[in-house]
Amino acid sequence: MTGRRLYVITATMMLSLFLASIESTVVATAMPTIIAQLGGLSIYAWVFSAYMLASTTTVPVYGKLSDIYGRRRVYLIAMAIFLTGATLCAQAQTMTQLVLFRAIQGLGAGGLQPLAFIIIGDIFTFEQRARVQGWFSSVWGISSIVGPLVGGFLVDQVSWHWVFLLNLPPGILAAGLMILAWHDVSPRAHGSVDYVGAILLSSGIVSLLLALFQLNSAEEWNALAFWSLLAISVTLLVSLLWVERRATNPILPLPLFRERLFAVAMGHGFLAAFALIGSASFIPLFVESVLGTSATVAGATLTPQLLGWVSASVIGTRLLLRVSYRSLALTGMTSLVTGALLMTQIGTSTPQWVLFINVTLAGIGMGLSIPCFLIAVQSWVPRQSLGTATATVQFSRSIGGAIGVSVMGVVLAFQLAAGLTAAGINPETVSLSALIDANVGAVAPATLLVVRGALAGAVRSVFVVALLAAIGAWIATALAPRGRIGVRETKDLPGF
Repeated sequence: MTGRRLYVITATMMLSLFLASIESTVVATAMPTIIAQLGGLSIYAWVFSAYMLASTTTVPVYGKLSDIYGRRRVYLIAMAIFLTGATLCAQAQTMTQLVLFRAIQGLGAGGLQPLAFIIIGDIFTFEQRARVQGWFSSVWGISSIVGPLVGGFLVDQVSWHWVFLLNLPPGILAAGLMILAWHDVSPRAHGSVDYVGAILLSSGIVSLLLALFQLNSAEEWNALAFWSLLAISVTLLVSLLWVERRATNPILPLPLFRERLFAVAMGHGFLAAFALIGSASFIPLFVESVLGTSATVAGATLTPQLLGWVSASVIGTRLLLRVSYRSLALTGMTSLVTGALLMTQIGTSTPQWVLFINVTLAGIGMGLSIPCFLIAVQSWVPRQSLGTATATVQFSRSIGGAIGVSVMGVVLAFQLAAGLTAAGINPETVSLSALIDANVGAVAPATLLVVRGALAGAVRSVFVVALLAAIGAWIATALAPRGRIGVRETKDLPGF
């Protein structure tokens, strides 16, 4: 594919990624206003969890569908579901309806993100991917900066409903450009969709994430629910392995796991996302609750991380033309481990500029390593399996981040309760919202210092978990096959 059509499809994929990535930041900004109008504070987290569960579990399904039925058809279906969900969200009258409609929107988002990278693998050669992959990664950084600004403007000046309706014009434009400019260039896989495997995979992952959500409370009912859901998840995932070994066209490409490059890419994606995405969710909490800043300042703390990620992606993908992908990925993982290690030393007197340095190092680590493995896998996997392989690697990162957030949330809750109990304070009497509002006298000064110290210790524990995961990602990367990614478009080699 050359000429004008190539530029149109590239712009379409960047627009699709922007829509999927900006959604979480825009909605997060609008949620306080939405709760004020719709109520339902008790299920506030499910507005995000429902979207995350739906988008995460459908990633490998969309990859397999695109291999069989073609990229354009599956992309248009995903976009239609995404825009339908967004429209329904804008019409929600209760928080329960909003949660349901967010799940529908997530079902579409689960296809937009992997299909963008799959199509990149279809239309660009290795050298071209190395040059443009970083610019696609920059979409995440831009959306994370623009999202809160756009969300705040719409909520303050128009209505929260437009946070969701804003998706319609660019989504319709992207779908129209796809219809006009795209012609499938990848040979299609033979056979039918492994629907049994898809159902088992989605159900198993949903059960696992729901089990982890239950750990955020120590109530007996939640404990019982945790063990029940965990048992269901294990049963479903074990059944999945049994089914996939016998399926003619499996949704989970088990044979690819026998190749060291693919297995390493999956391990790195899971552990690196577990470390960074999981821990990043708690940095604004630390800045606002422990350091006593505003919500705006707390959110801005992650900006250096995103800028580091984007800059490293742009530079790193260019370097892939000259250096070993393994060396570049190891450099990135060293940066991630260093950033996580430094974050384990934070406390109530940590200056914010120190946090900027720490999160920047972590962002650089992801920016250098993530594109390396994605391009390496796309340059090696047989072309008829490109969609499945790309989506599965994307899935490893999505599930790693989701599980990371859940596990670290449990660590934070238990460590905070232990710290408060040791200080002679009943954890049930402490409200984080009151801690955030301490500047207006919601918490007594003496109690404030103790609670902030306990919360700082709990957040440090979160980063200890992140550090262990980062070290695991470094070890996984070190196991990657040696060699450089070359122009290896035959796609039939067993490995590097």
